Amino acid sequence: MMNDEQKRGFQQTMRCRIINEKRKSDGRCFSFIIHRSSFIIFLFLLVLLQPAASAQARRKVIVDEDAAGPGGSNLQAIMTLVQSPAVETLGIAVVTGDQWRDEELAHTLRLLEIVGRTDIPVLPGAVFPLVHTREQALLDEQLYGKINYMGAWDPHGWHEPFAVPPSAVPEGMPTAKPSSEDAAHFMIRMARQYPHQVTIVAVGPMTDVAIALRLDPEFAQLAQELVFMGGSLNPVSKDPEWESDPRHEFNFWFDPEAAHIVLSAHWPKATGVPVDVSIKTHFTRAMAEQIAKGGTALGRYWLKYYDAEIDYMWDELAAAAWIDPSIITAEREYTLDVNIEHGPNYGDTLSWPEHDKPTLSGTPVHVLMDVNNEKFDKLFVDLMSSPTPKN
Repeated sequence: MMNDEQKRGFQQTMRCRIINEKRKSDGRCFSFIIHRSSFIIFLFLLVLLQPAASAQARRKVIVDEDAAGPGGSNLQAIMTLVQSPAVETLGIAVVTGDQWRDEELAHTLRLLEIVGRTDIPVLPGAVFPLVHTREQALLDEQLYGKINYMGAWDPHGWHEPFAVPPSAVPEGMPTAKPSSEDAAHFMIRMARQYPHQVTIVAVGPMTDVAIALRLDPEFAQLAQELVFMGGSLNPVSKDPEWESDPRHEFNFWFDPEAAHIVLSAHWPKATGVPVDVSIKTHFTRAMAEQIAKGGTALGRYWLKYYDAEIDYMWDELAAAAWIDPSIITAEREYTLDVNIEHGPNYGDTLSWPEHDKPTLSGTPVHVLMDVNNEKFDKLFVDLMSSPTPKN
């Protein structure tokens, strides 16, 4: 029969063996038992803090997009970032480009409603380019030849800048509203709140980014990186848009002065996706059907608004290459600028290798030139097939 002291010793030994089952007890494991409560508290705090640590590790981005819709490359680029669990989308800035800004705001807000992410701020950006006008574009067409695509200014589907015809938003008008803060001020505020942590993914005309640079001369240096879709060097294509002018690209052409300001700035890093690599990508109906098999509202949306005539993955590639650079198989470094002289080459891409660049120039750009299509397509389909992450 054990006395009370012996019983306590036996219980202590058994607890020691359970906690440390493969260690031989030497009768002095009491120190481990004493600290067990502290260890449990440590584990509890570790679990408690894990979500915060994970959130902190997510890469911060603001996407600046001419968000034409429904469906299409612009909205697919936005969702490439929103769908990635490794990305924190701080906000979506919307600028006139492929469509007028207010129409694009409606498409963006409605899509965020569909996927349950109305917590992401949608910032109204510029309605008009800094200098370029529709009247000038129409005159240039008479003087220098046909302009194959004019975006919001195109005669096809033309309407006044601030009108949003119900027929233009077939997915339904959103109930959510855009932010009261404008795009340029939001970008500046986020760059100052998170210095050297925010990437700007500018995949439309660069008007908003140029305004931010003019408002805050430190904006570029405070950002982490600029990623943009824009410019054209020497695309291999029979598309009439580049047949007569291979240096023409819509985002640069729509607001050449804005692109000039942005490309002349000094960013910590700048990455560009030109026409040359964009036209090697295609969003196919088979991909849309595969995404829809996931059974999500987003998958059904992409399939419903799939358009076989507009299948280049312009902006998705820029977003995906930032998320996973390994999808890119070739790049070159150029100093880039835009021709802002009014004439037949207004808005065309200018480029120089390192040894020929002008004395006054901006940050050299990592220009992406080739892509692993299989890897890119898989990344995109996987992201779009997954449930939308919550904030």
